[in-house]
Order: sequence, then C-alpha cells, then structure tokens
Amino acid sequence: MQQIKDQQLVKNFSYINGSWHSSASNIEVTNPATGEIIAKVSNAGIEETQLAVQAAKNAFKAWSAKSANERAKLMRNWFDLMMAHQDDLGRILTLEQGKPLAEAKGEIAYGAAFLEWFSEEAKRVYGDTIPAPSQDKRIVVIKQPIGVVAAITPWNFPNAMIARKAAAALAAGCTFVVRPATQTPLSALAMAELAERAGIPAGVFNVVVGDDARGIGEVLTQHPDIAKFTFTGSTAVGKSLISQCATTVKKVSMELGGNAPFIVFDDADIDAAVAGAMVSKYRNAGQTCVCTNRIFVQSGVLAKFTEKFVTAVKALQVGNGVDEGVTIGPMISASAVADVAKLVDDSIAAGAKVVLGGKQGQGENFYQPTILTDVTNTMPIAFNEIFGPVSPIIAFDNEDEVLAMANATEFGLAAYFYARDIGRIWRVAEGLEYGMVGINEGLISNAAAPFGGVKQSGNGREGSKYGLDDYLEIKYLCMGGLDK
Repeated sequence: MQQIKDQQLVKNFSYINGSWHSSASNIEVTNPATGEIIAKVSNAGIEETQLAVQAAKNAFKAWSAKSANERAKLMRNWFDLMMAHQDDLGRILTLEQGKPLAEAKGEIAYGAAFLEWFSEEAKRVYGDTIPAPSQDKRIVVIKQPIGVVAAITPWNFPNAMIARKAAAALAAGCTFVVRPATQTPLSALAMAELAERAGIPAGVFNVVVGDDARGIGEVLTQHPDIAKFTFTGSTAVGKSLISQCATTVKKVSMELGGNAPFIVFDDADIDAAVAGAMVSKYRNAGQTCVCTNRIFVQSGVLAKFTEKFVTAVKALQVGNGVDEGVTIGPMISASAVADVAKLVDDSIAAGAKVVLGGKQGQGENFYQPTILTDVTNTMPIAFNEIFGPVSPIIAFDNEDEVLAMANATEFGLAAYFYARDIGRIWRVAEGLEYGMVGINEGLISNAAAPFGGVKQSGNGREGSKYGLDDYLEIKYLCMGGLDK
C-alpha cells in the first residue's frame, strides 16, 4: 500500500451520508497472492446500513430534482478523477483481488467508461406522446427515477461491478447504497473518496462494508424505503435475494451465474479462435461470470485447435499480480482453489484427461492453468460453473449437436463461437439461448452494449441505453376535458 501515490484513496471506514464511519470491530483485507494483511476496514452492520438507507432517502429529493445536465457534469467529474488516478486504483485492486496490474488498470478504465457513458445518457431520458382515443384527451408518458437503489456486488470486479450499477442509477436521478464484497472493499471505498471529490452530494452514493451478509442483505432487500435492488453473484444467492425482495415488491435486476460455451467450427480462423479463447477463459484467472466454461471444437479441427491452444496456455506467466510480466494471478481464496480442484478431479475420475496443469500452483491460492480433453457434456466440469483457470475441451460433429449441448444448461448469460459461413453465423447466433453472444470475438463487454442474461442467469440489463430503464419508472398522464 505504500506504493499508492495518493494515500487518501486508501480508506478504512464505510462511507455514509458524506462521512466516514468507524465501527468497534474490523475486517482484515488480505492479498490473495501473498496472504499478507494489507488493510483493516471497520466492520459495519445493520445499524450502519439503516443509516445509509436513510441518508439515501433524504438525498433523493434534491438529487432527482437536479437537471440531467447538472448530474451529468458531476458524473463526468467522477469519471475524470477515476482516470486520473487509474494507476493507484489499479494497484489497490490488484493488492486486494489478485489480478495482474495491467488487467486491473483495464478494469478501472472499463468501470469509469460507465460513468462517462451514463453521464451522457442521462440527457436522453425521453418520454412519449400517444394519440388519444378522443379529442378531449391527451396521453403523455414520462420517465422518473425509481428512488433509492441498493446493490450487493462481488469480489471479482470490485470497481467495475459497482460503477456499472451506480452510474446508471445516479444518471437516472436515483440515490445508491452498496455493500461490496468483504474480500475487496478497498476499491469501493476509493471510489467513494473520488465521488466526494467530484462533488457528488452527501447521501447520493453510500458504501457499507460489513461481514454480516445476512443482516445487511435483509435490510437492503426488505427496507420499505428502497425501491430497487440489484445484485451480481451466484444464482443460488440471487434466488434467495429475489425472494426477500418480494416482501416489498421491489424492482430487481440480477446478473447471476453462467456456463458459457465457446464453439469452434471447422470453417473458423483457428488462430483467432485460440486468441479469443485465451482472453475469454483466462482473464482474471477464469473468475468471471461471462468466462468460457466449455470449449466445443468440431472434430475436423479438434487436433489443430488443441495443439495451438496448449501452446498459448503454456505461455501464461503465473504469479503475483504486481510483478512484471505476470499474466495470470491467484484465485481469490484457498476454498476457491479447492472447489476447482474437486471439479477437475471428479471429471478425471469420469474419464477426462489432463493435457496441461491440473494441480495447485506455487501458493495455496494458485491453481495451474489447465486443459482437459476427452470431456463429455455430462461431466462435473461441464455442467458446473468452473470459476477458475480450467478449460474442458469437448468434441462435436455437427451444428445441431453442438447447439443442443451448448443450450443444455439452466444458465444463459454469455456464449461465443467462431465461424466464417454467414448462414451458419445467423443460425447459431439465433439458436443459442444466451443473453449475449460473441461472434468471432472473445471479449464482449463494453459500456455501450446491454449486459445481461436469460434463463437462470438473471434479468435486466446493465450498460447501454437499455441499462437506464432498470432505474426508471414509466408514468402515464391522461389529460382530459380539453375539448372546451
């Protein structure tokens, strides 16, 4: 932490109503690459969460009353500050989360892009006039901010997952309370410091750090003053949170688990497919919700693809994310490593073969980049979300077969495929039951595109012009008596 140039970005307290709140106990934040305790953050609880909700409620009237242009200027200030401090924010992120420094800086730019995008999109919240059924009436539709928004965000993208939600909420005129993952609270608190410097008013953006997941979660999902709840995380937890939100009939948006297929057809550019698979699979050590989970390769190019893919994976440099040349860092915890190892071992017992890796790395939080072959779509490694640096390769013969295998999951977040035949591209793109499809592209997320899934991968969209709708209510105005 001593290498952070602006030490004011390193905060140890929750940020509520424009102030930093201490607590009696602390949460230890650990560098997953070294096991070193890098910070201790005050452990907030139910009381602090309720204070944050009240602050957001109190701030809502003034914030929503600001013109879209006023909100846009403040959000643009926040974007500029995040980019000006990209190096420090990236280092904080790497130290608490583990991803390589270059990748962490990329996340900062990605997260900031949502502040920039929605600062501009705030000016484009348009309504409608609708032809009335009679001459004495006029029908007008307006859009208004939904109110106080609560969020729970994960550890794998501790900056971007908050920015993507908060940017849309604030642009719409909503106020915001977030509980970040306790493994990675420092990135959220640094964002709060910059929000304050940008001029975001007290109570508009609040960060509550606490390890009472159940208690804090119940406040954020059941508090009557919260109008909208948004969550990124596992499907199992998401289902529970949706159930809790039902008690007050909150609007919810959920970005949940995935089981992304990556399909390589025999007419694909194999070198491009290998490059796409690398960025889709091994970014953040495979710990992304849109990460490739199953690689399907058509039989005619199976040997060629596998050979080139193995060569590319061997070139990955595993280590501490702050070290020069490291391209893949640790996993978030030893328990995460154990979960991946079990999936690999169970699949080996079912007949899969290890071509590369398959073992724990140089520390308890590291797992070697791994490739498995002779995998079937019914093995544990195929039907479970891996969330680690493991690539199972599954052979297929024809288009209908691979579509059936790719869709044989309750998840539907992201999918990828490589092909050149234009007819096949349209058939497969339309046939994949996923909210997002990368075609000859392994990196699909950006601020201008709608991010979200179908089936049990969630609901709602983040980013793009569609992302603003999740934070707005449609109000219908019927004006009568206009014929006199």
